[in-house]
Amino acid sequence: MAKKKTFIDNSRGMSLISKYVWVIETIYRRKKISFKDLNELWLRDTDISRGVDLSKRTFDNWKSVIWDMFGIDIVNENRGEYRYYIDNMEDINGNGLRSWLYNTFSVSNALVNSQGIKDRILLEYVPSGQEYLHPIIGAMKENRVINITYHSYWKDEENNFDVQPYCVKLFRQRWYMVARSTYPYYYEKGPRIYALDRIHQLSMTDETFDMPKDWTAEEFFDGCFGIIADQSVDIQPVKLKVSAGQANYFRDLKLHWSQEETESNEEYSVFTYHLRPSFDFQQEILWNGEDVEVLEPLWLREEVAEKIKRMWEKYNDSTDSRS
Repeated sequence: MAKKKTFIDNSRGMSLISKYVWVIETIYRRKKISFKDLNELWLRDTDISRGVDLSKRTFDNWKSVIWDMFGIDIVNENRGEYRYYIDNMEDINGNGLRSWLYNTFSVSNALVNSQGIKDRILLEYVPSGQEYLHPIIGAMKENRVINITYHSYWKDEENNFDVQPYCVKLFRQRWYMVARSTYPYYYEKGPRIYALDRIHQLSMTDETFDMPKDWTAEEFFDGCFGIIADQSVDIQPVKLKVSAGQANYFRDLKLHWSQEETESNEEYSVFTYHLRPSFDFQQEILWNGEDVEVLEPLWLREEVAEKIKRMWEKYNDSTDSRS
């Protein structure tokens, strides 16, 4: 009997979240909308409204919950048609936690309401390391040391040690943790990055730590592309020459927030960045193949060219050996 009640409560909770997301998306798409028009659209979507009007009192309550849950502020312009709009639109369009939360709930909501065509929706696999995400976040909230058993890609062995979890970051479908070892020798070397899918065991300890007041995740990854925080590479301007066809992809999905299109014609575009062009960024350049050419800085152009040369030599050697 208790199990049935839990199921009903969870179902109701998911239904409410779907309604919150519907309100946010509708106002977001319309920019500004009166309550009358909002209710008409609400009634038109029978899957979510069940043909029942959205009352003004309910809407006002939802606005407060949406602020608490997503940090999205729905306000009324208080003139003319008394239209509603999202006051902090930049939080949805940006790269912060609020934007990520909203987009995650929005996608989840679309999938939950698409069970009838689930065989036509293909998702990308996410490694199982995310199972440790919740306990790590819990440890971060309490500044509690955690014990992990870790198997690095570079060593054919497991190691067990304690770390102080500083932050977590998602990159390319993988979660990573920035943490500092409690062992004196490694502690002095500062925080290191651990892939969650390389953790084979994790447990909370009773030990706590003081989070350094001068450390922030934003500064740690300042100017970085991806997960490698290589402070030995300075933040500097980088210019990439991109073929006209590939440039469309760059415009729609920026490689880095600092991206600016500084030149464009029928054959190519030039994109300028201000970042640390370390290993992750170089791999991204190579991933784009012949469609991307490094113009500046010269050292990066030469380094990428050298990697391409070594790749060519490997393929050339294998071709010669077969002939």
